[in-house]
Amino acid sequence: MKILNNVSEAIGTTPMVRLSRITAAYHAEGNIFAKLEYLNPGFSKKDRVALQMITEAEKAGLLKPGQAVVELTSGNTGTGLAIVCACKGYKFIACMSKGNSTERARMMKALGAEVILVDQMPGSPKGQVSGEDLALVEQRAQEITKERNAFRADQFNLVSCNNAHMLYTAEEMWSQTDGQIDAFVDFVGSGSTFGGCSMGLKKHNPAIRCYIAEPATAAVYAGGDLTNKNHKIQGGGYSMDLPLLDKSMINGCVQITDDEAAAMARSLANLEGIFAGFSSGANVYAAIKLLTGVEKGKNIVLTLNDSGLKYLSTDLYEEI
Repeated sequence: MKILNNVSEAIGTTPMVRLSRITAAYHAEGNIFAKLEYLNPGFSKKDRVALQMITEAEKAGLLKPGQAVVELTSGNTGTGLAIVCACKGYKFIACMSKGNSTERARMMKALGAEVILVDQMPGSPKGQVSGEDLALVEQRAQEITKERNAFRADQFNLVSCNNAHMLYTAEEMWSQTDGQIDAFVDFVGSGSTFGGCSMGLKKHNPAIRCYIAEPATAAVYAGGDLTNKNHKIQGGGYSMDLPLLDKSMINGCVQITDDEAAAMARSLANLEGIFAGFSSGANVYAAIKLLTGVEKGKNIVLTLNDSGLKYLSTDLYEEI
């Protein structure tokens, strides 16, 4: 590979791995092909949307030299934006709920970001961020954007976020598997990974089935009862309508519990040598449910979203 001009050029083109030990251990027939998104410079898939948001905003004249960038984040998008802004010379201000793991805030600060932590709703457990908690962060992000005349890198609304996955992640998946894809599954956060990958993959083959994974207690897209907005799978399952997610692309939904997501993240570590977080565990457990059900014997692609290093202050790996 050629020498890069800066680290943002290392974003994307992540490896894909067949999780053969996981499928064997869980007695599933078929293949899980996993994109190792935690190998991006910021250790998550959100580096892709961070780069795309800034690049498209610059081209459209929406982001000017010397202007600050503001975004709400659970930590991963903020880390990606901190990296991209550092490379391009912008000040970045991250707004994050106090319910998210502290490693993320520390990493963003180390990368030069200003981090503003927002209190959770009364009664919300630390480590379990709900859509209501996120609404408080959104309110603060809007205030700061106006106060500082900043560019708002809005991961829940900017089409550039979908473009990051439609133009790149999906194309990499298709190329790496030689088009041997039957299904795609994603635990939704902002909705851009599902939105972008489903559009990109279905352009190649409309028969590819795209599934959403959701918390079992907050399966709003499946039409389930909202019994608990708070759950441990950080970075998603916010029980809210997602503008970047085209519902017509959804071919089915899979419900995942906190325990299932955590158990699979630990299995990824000790069976596959892959050190990832809660949502990666949710994605893989959803794939196992599909391979032992309606997608038996098929090929499923997914992303492993972020590094387990971002969860060392949680209970995810304390039992190992």
